[in-house]
Amino acid sequence: MKNFNVDFEVAENLSPDALVERVLRLDGKACLTNSFQIEDMTVLHLIRQIAPNIPVLFLDTGYHFKETYAYRDRMAQEWGLNLVSLQAKQSVADQESAFGILNQTDPTRCCGLRKVAPLMQGLEPYDIWFTGLRREQSPTRKNLRKLETHVLPTGKTLLKVSPLADWDLKQVWSYISRNQIEYLSLYDQGYSSIGCEPCTSIPEDPNNPRSGRWSGRKLECGIHTFTGSNALASTLDQDGQ
Repeated sequence: MKNFNVDFEVAENLSPDALVERVLRLDGKACLTNSFQIEDMTVLHLIRQIAPNIPVLFLDTGYHFKETYAYRDRMAQEWGLNLVSLQAKQSVADQESAFGILNQTDPTRCCGLRKVAPLMQGLEPYDIWFTGLRREQSPTRKNLRKLETHVLPTGKTLLKVSPLADWDLKQVWSYISRNQIEYLSLYDQGYSSIGCEPCTSIPEDPNNPRSGRWSGRKLECGIHTFTGSNALASTLDQDGQ
């Protein structure tokens, strides 16, 4: 990992815009993963004030809602995004021919093939990884830190940045509304956590937004379970806290 001059504890007290500004001053190549849900669009909007050409990594699993693809294409054009599409080695047809419908029989393996592996490879050129993760989203994210280290399968370590970690859903929607950001239409149909169409449903439990994912069989695709705890002891300049 690059020897970033950052303090993980100081970062916890920074607002999203202050944290984004501070991280983008670091000497490292940054990217943002974006599923085009409201959290990712909020972080993207913040980043674009400073770095409008940041690579926006989209995991094209081949299973997304048609609404997601249409919204992605529209926003990419309107905002002039530097969109990077990451895809699995096998097409959907080839995977289903070889293994059957994995999203029904073995969703963890499907996520591994179509999401985790392509993203881990796609992150290799970068040093800094922005996400739209929030602690409130799931019990599996309750200990999320705004700054963490993430070790790729190759051993490379990235600085993982989640500016909205301590935000609640109301704050996200307030930002979307205040900045007049168009959002994915599926939210108006009752969806609260939107991924691949076969594995996404309207949640029965309004207090658990991710309960509509994978029919309740799991809460994570596996991408974020690789994140390790930080072990950096360097300090962040105190200006702008």
